[in-house]
Amino acid sequence: MRFNRLAAIAGTSVLVCGIASCSSTGGKPEESGGGMGAGQANTPRVTVAMITHEVPGDSFWDLIRKGAQAAADKDNIELRYSNDPEAPNQANLVQTAIDSGVKGIAVTLAKPDAMTPAVKAAIDKDIPVVAFNSGFDDWKAMGVQEYFGQDEKLAGVAAGERLTKDGAKKIVCIIQEQGQVALESRCAGVKEGFKGQSEILNVNSKDMPSVESTITAKLQQDPSVDHLVALGAPIALAAVQSKTNANSKAEIVTFDTNAALVGAIQGGDVKWAVDQQPFLQGYLAIDSLWLFINNKNLIGGGQATLTGPSFIDESNIDSVAELAKAGTR
Repeated sequence: MRFNRLAAIAGTSVLVCGIASCSSTGGKPEESGGGMGAGQANTPRVTVAMITHEVPGDSFWDLIRKGAQAAADKDNIELRYSNDPEAPNQANLVQTAIDSGVKGIAVTLAKPDAMTPAVKAAIDKDIPVVAFNSGFDDWKAMGVQEYFGQDEKLAGVAAGERLTKDGAKKIVCIIQEQGQVALESRCAGVKEGFKGQSEILNVNSKDMPSVESTITAKLQQDPSVDHLVALGAPIALAAVQSKTNANSKAEIVTFDTNAALVGAIQGGDVKWAVDQQPFLQGYLAIDSLWLFINNKNLIGGGQATLTGPSFIDESNIDSVAELAKAGTR
């Protein structure tokens, strides 16, 4: 029966939330998520769009897409994924989804001002819109009905406090995309939670050789820097090479993970990572649309559903590594 199927899958979604505690190219995931999906729903097949600000070359988004596809496979949804790191182009992708007649939209809001008109256009067409990953401070004002992600400022504060406990004295927080609100919130939180000196270093994640050389130059210029704070796994991995190039003793910590980053923590090249559980973000974004389309359910009671932050370090890296092999962490 349809009601029983809805109840069963809704229960699965809650269980995932209960068990759970923001990177190479984002090609289409090979698998939907390591066998984590339940049996397929018998609700009518619908088409849903997921539109992100993914930068090509960032495998963080592969985890989000695997989570989204796992939910889509379970929920009998045709998932259409598109991305563009430039906000005006991302907004155009939202309009394209509207024009194609999708029944729901999951979207990241890295640059909310640029995305607001397109999001409003979807809402005006009675298309349910949920946000995830970016836009924590803006989703409600934009009329979006649900949000899945972490409070980036809070995550930054937690990282800053941990750096203080680690004995850091001078840190550099590396922003790989200027104007991206989530990244700026992270560094602002790190500065608030940290008791020592902090600086911001801007790099361009679309040019990774330049990222490496810029970080190398900073370490050579200022040997007193004892910790680098990356805001994404590819930046952290570039920083590992920069540290070698500069013959620096700085420790490296990061936000977000990928399989290579998990290996870097295991090998001691990266000390720890702040984890926002991207697989879960993608899964919940799509599953929540299915629940709303079929049963008018809303998750979170009008508040954001938090998927982080938590820390991955030497105490739990081995268990996370097993999941990373399956492509879900």
